[in-house]
Amino acid sequence: MLIHPWDAARDDTEWQDWLADHDFGQLAVNGLPGGPPFVQPLHFAYDAGRREAVTHLARPNPLWPALEARPEATLSVVDDYTYIPAPWHAPDDAPPEHGTPTSYYAAVQLICRAHIVDDPQEKADLLHLQLSHFQPLGDHAHVAPGAAPYGRMLPGIRGLRLEVVDVRAKFKFGGNKPRAVRQDVSNRLAARGGPGDAAARAQQLRRLAATED
Repeated sequence: MLIHPWDAARDDTEWQDWLADHDFGQLAVNGLPGGPPFVQPLHFAYDAGRREAVTHLARPNPLWPALEARPEATLSVVDDYTYIPAPWHAPDDAPPEHGTPTSYYAAVQLICRAHIVDDPQEKADLLHLQLSHFQPLGDHAHVAPGAAPYGRMLPGIRGLRLEVVDVRAKFKFGGNKPRAVRQDVSNRLAARGGPGDAAARAQQLRRLAATED
């Protein structure tokens, strides 16, 4: 992923705060010899203190042999995206159709080393981490090996701890454009109100507010 200086995260807090609200991504895993890479959509819970993401998958998932052979993986999360048409970026002295269309989006890629979890109690602990993240009100049963309702399901899954060794974060919201152009794009996003426009505009305004120019 190409990251220009004006699109880069300003610090770790920026991408960590964004990731706290975006917990569905795609896990890319190297394929077996002669085969294509695996890309698995999944929910995950990210623990900033431990610098790891945790998740689980069904035991029959074909991804496991590839992950056991090469534990390097990338967890990719993309959201807050929208399309910016050519006229919105056209220079004042050029026809509107001569502008350059582009995409606005936020993306975080966690470069990971995968650790597979098969111990029943460790899997139960991992599931509690996920449940605590996705159901913070605690409206779920306790997970324990051999205990209802989830104990009988534990053998059918494998846990996955993704140790984060590097992070690539990108917030592409016109950071290379003059402030006036970015403000105009923000107004146009509000007026258009299409799918994704409100979320992209919120990110753009957040980045714009933190810009000194």
